[in-house]
Amino acid sequence: MDDDALLAEQVAYYRAGAAEYDRPYAEREELRELLTVVDELPVEGDVLELACGTGQWTPRLAARARSVTAVDVAGEVLALARARTACPTVEFVQADLFEWQPPRRYDTVFFAFWLSHVPPRRLPGFWNTVAAALAPGGKAIFIDDGPAVAEEEEVLTGLPAPAALRRLGDGSEYRIVKVFHDARALTDDLAARGWSVRVRPVAGNYVGVAEPPPPDGGTGRGALPAG
Repeated sequence: MDDDALLAEQVAYYRAGAAEYDRPYAEREELRELLTVVDELPVEGDVLELACGTGQWTPRLAARARSVTAVDVAGEVLALARARTACPTVEFVQADLFEWQPPRRYDTVFFAFWLSHVPPRRLPGFWNTVAAALAPGGKAIFIDDGPAVAEEEEVLTGLPAPAALRRLGDGSEYRIVKVFHDARALTDDLAARGWSVRVRPVAGNYVGVAEPPPPDGGTGRGALPAG
């Protein structure tokens, strides 16, 4: 199995499990509280939301933004997102994020619980896509699972990328990419790529705010100050 096959199985999981996607938000109080973190983040202007899923985060982004372009590969979850987000400033796009290129630039690029689904060898290209999507002065904002959450997953070995096994209510099983980034290691990696970045742990998850390296190829500023 290569990255492509594993990613195809990941897409199949989210398509088949669209109706179950929101269950963790209903069952886990920490996830509901994490949604409110958006209110504290520098979301502004025109926003690109990557891997929007069923739109749990989209209405909160729309409340802060001039416009939101929300992208996901699975039409089944996009249908639920559209039903949840009755807002004229939100546009939904169905596309594979590993092939799609943003047609314009945005003030904010936001993605929640997506970075952990990007195979490590594809991270450089992904961050390049995010950088190309940001307007001058724009910021990338991301939220995801930290290493502590790995204990709740059935982690798999021997695959071309870190992975976990997920089961749906009908008993079907799917392998997905699942990379549990450490906040400090993620900060150091982005800083080494020239990004200015701050990643902070939040109740087993992490929240990051990052600015890409300047277009002249400078080295950026490294880690942003805390607070």
